Amino acid sequence: MLTGLSIRDIVLIDKLTLAFSPGLNVLTGETGAGKSILLDSLGLALGARADRTLVRAGEQKGVVSARFEVSSRHPACQILQDMAVDDGDGELVLKRQIAEDGRSRAWINDEPVSQSLLSEVAATLVEVHGQHDDRGLLDASAHRSLLDHYAGLKPEKDSVSQTWLAYREAQKEERALREALESARRDEDYVRHAVAELDALAPEEGEEAQLADRRTLMMQGEKAAQDLADFQQTLSANEGVDAIVRGVLRRMNRLGDELATIMAPAAEALDRAAEELAVADQELARVLDSLSFNPAELERVEERLFEYRRLARKHNCQPEDLPALQLGLSSQLENIDGGGAALEAAVQKVADSRHAYSVAVATLSEKRRKACLELDKLVNSELPPLKLEKATFRTMITALPEEEWSESGGEKVMFEVKTNAGSNFGPMVKVASGGELARFILALKVVLSKNSTPASMIFDEVDRGIGGATASAVGERLKRLSEGSQLLVVTHSPQVAALGDTQFQISKTDVGQETRTDVVQLSPDHRREEIARMLAGAEVTEAARAAAEQLLAAQK
Repeated sequence: MLTGLSIRDIVLIDKLTLAFSPGLNVLTGETGAGKSILLDSLGLALGARADRTLVRAGEQKGVVSARFEVSSRHPACQILQDMAVDDGDGELVLKRQIAEDGRSRAWINDEPVSQSLLSEVAATLVEVHGQHDDRGLLDASAHRSLLDHYAGLKPEKDSVSQTWLAYREAQKEERALREALESARRDEDYVRHAVAELDALAPEEGEEAQLADRRTLMMQGEKAAQDLADFQQTLSANEGVDAIVRGVLRRMNRLGDELATIMAPAAEALDRAAEELAVADQELARVLDSLSFNPAELERVEERLFEYRRLARKHNCQPEDLPALQLGLSSQLENIDGGGAALEAAVQKVADSRHAYSVAVATLSEKRRKACLELDKLVNSELPPLKLEKATFRTMITALPEEEWSESGGEKVMFEVKTNAGSNFGPMVKVASGGELARFILALKVVLSKNSTPASMIFDEVDRGIGGATASAVGERLKRLSEGSQLLVVTHSPQVAALGDTQFQISKTDVGQETRTDVVQLSPDHRREEIARMLAGAEVTEAARAAAEQLLAAQK
């Protein structure tokens, strides 16, 4: 709800602060008093295009702030949270500044924002209805959603959206599978040959490195084996070093006890040396045995290592990658061999999802057409009291070609009117005059409001060019709309003004050499006087005052 509006240095407004209430707020005043200035100022705060002519003459800038109270679940709060802007904990202040050179700045809760974000947030807070408004009810692209909301078709819309997404996903999967299969079949001969070669090799993880090490060892082993044999020959020549040491030890043992005691350390060392020499001889024999190989084994290792490296070069990869390549190509071959069945399954899935989508679209379309009949009947019943007795409203549903269906369904929806029996139907904004358009919007809004929780609504001179019973009918419908909501209505009709919960008077006064626009909330006595002026014109008579009193009493 709009709770306050502050304006400074906008056109003829010097400084102005207004507080608005729930229900029906009416703004009245003589022609030319500045009602359009007030609406232009509010529009500026709501993100409308900034015009430098709005800045009051002699001032460098003009500023407008609009204050709103909202719940924490209001869409405006969600938008601000998504943009990391303070949502005000239930209070939003939209502020706009325009400089004399036309540059403008915007804030929400004192945080700088773009004009586009300001407009997006404002659109969830206020609905402006008038002959120059090209959004909302006059925006044909919104009519389908308005009809769905009126008819309570959210479950059917959700079903269409979900089945449409499933259908699109199935189509995407089928295309991907078909393209992959076609690509694989183009390379089928190559894949089969490559798999045959790799299967023949049967590569294993780490085998190539092991083969390379084995080949190196065998190639070096022949020379190393000759050297080791020479070492063994040297150590075993002349009965061998070990035998010589053992012979010395035996002779030492034949020495007398006294010399044996003196020679004991040397004997022990020679004994240890003999044991180590025996171990060394055994190790040399073991290594020499390990280096012995069959030339045929070297040939086998070299052939397998060569095949590893040949295939790696052929497939432009490292030899250690061949096992993974074999697995991938084998899988690709399996896909080729089994791809037909998989593609058939994907095609069937597309057909099933398309059928589910078509059923959902048909269900939604049927309910939309039924809702159109109800909506048209109710709106048309509202037209005669609004002096539109010759006019007809209809909701035009046009079936779309299947290729143009979307997550929103299979038809487009447009609200159309004709103002006379012999005329043609057309969009409201093109067929109706300014006053007629406002009343069409009012009739439609009254009917659509049954299932909606509207934002604050502004109606600009919806009663233009009417009076008497028609004006009373307009006022009654505005009053109905304001129940549980908030309306701001600029009106010239005393019948409408008398139905307001709060009334503001807009006036123009001369202050020195300047002309200023002022707005005041009227007390009950001043309100009666203003409605009397609206009834009588320039000279307010007692009869006019009595009639005004009657109008005010009737709405209590």
